[in-house]
Amino acid sequence: MTAPDTRAAADLPIGRRVARLRTRLGISQQVFADRVGRSVSWVDKVERGVRRLDRVSVIELVAQALGVTPDLLLDQDPRPEPATGTAAAVDRVRAALACYDPPGAHRGPPPPATPELADQVGYAWAAYRHAQHPQVLRLLPDLLTAARRTPRSAPTTDPLVRVYRLAAHVLVKLGEPDLAWLAADRAIGTAVSDPHRTGLAVIPLAQALRSLDRGRLALAATITAVHRLAPPPAREPAPAEAALAGTLLVQAALAAAGCGDASSAHELTVRATDLAHGYGDKLDHDGADELGFGPTVVEIARALVALELGDNERAIATHLEVTGSDRWPRLPAEHRAAHLIDITRAYLNVGDHRAAGHALVTADRLAPAETRLRPAARTALAAVLRAGPALADVTGLATAVGLMRQ
Repeated sequence: MTAPDTRAAADLPIGRRVARLRTRLGISQQVFADRVGRSVSWVDKVERGVRRLDRVSVIELVAQALGVTPDLLLDQDPRPEPATGTAAAVDRVRAALACYDPPGAHRGPPPPATPELADQVGYAWAAYRHAQHPQVLRLLPDLLTAARRTPRSAPTTDPLVRVYRLAAHVLVKLGEPDLAWLAADRAIGTAVSDPHRTGLAVIPLAQALRSLDRGRLALAATITAVHRLAPPPAREPAPAEAALAGTLLVQAALAAAGCGDASSAHELTVRATDLAHGYGDKLDHDGADELGFGPTVVEIARALVALELGDNERAIATHLEVTGSDRWPRLPAEHRAAHLIDITRAYLNVGDHRAAGHALVTADRLAPAETRLRPAARTALAAVLRAGPALADVTGLATAVGLMRQ
């Protein structure tokens, strides 16, 4: 191998690390290019190894945009180390998802009875709504194994779809959209053509697809699921059906906005609003079957749709209105913290880094695991730190997540 070839081979891993980290954050090359002040072509060449990253200042800038330390990018020959913490927990979930043993086939102690397993799955969902993500990750491997081994004798109470869905939701948050896609796809396959259970599984599928910049696929999947849920013309949808259809419409609106389709995003949001107001604020808390849907959820979606379409001022105004209402505290801690992390993008886009930092700190107080485990939160926090001196509570959060040294 010639010397130039050697250098090219040595440079290639750093670009691959950039690409992998960017994908896990769920951001496009265009968005990443904007954050580092470069062109999309520059980002593409770096990720393919065509362009070298050989300036320390540029490597530090790229690392900050990804929410990691420069050392992670500079290590040219990383040696595999045992995964610890969240990474190890995700690996155990991955291993559980890789099992294909048929229902009822198992060795060792028998799985818990269906009512007991349903209680365990319900407990895991409750932990998720309270943003106890490490606890959920610990529970998932055993739940996946037990649910998969339970005979499918009672499809209406089958816990496997619920467990697959839960796994998909958590994995999207943790920057593992490919694995989340697999879990959601498994949920759809397990639903056995039941429109309601299939629709439930499409929700995390759409989230995973959007994280992978597959907005058109997410839009098609959600709209198809909504059409399958439609009741006969002579019958009004039941509350559970309306909550599910509304949640799917929200996901469809976000997918359309991510594709720049403002007209479709507006139409879909209006349809979701009509459903939400038709059933009132009572759906704003837990909804049905682990769904949280209602007027407040739709208003949050309006803010995020505006953000995706580039209308940052409207996104912030809608955010302030909904978080200032007496309906806001009714939402689960996970949902509130997730929204606060998402809306930091709007504040960063308009240059209000103080407000962005305040949103992150508030999210951390509501649900520490949501802010400390989500790659999107680390990226936003890194952007706040780059803007200049930060408030003490922002600095404290940055230290807690490892972006600053004590």
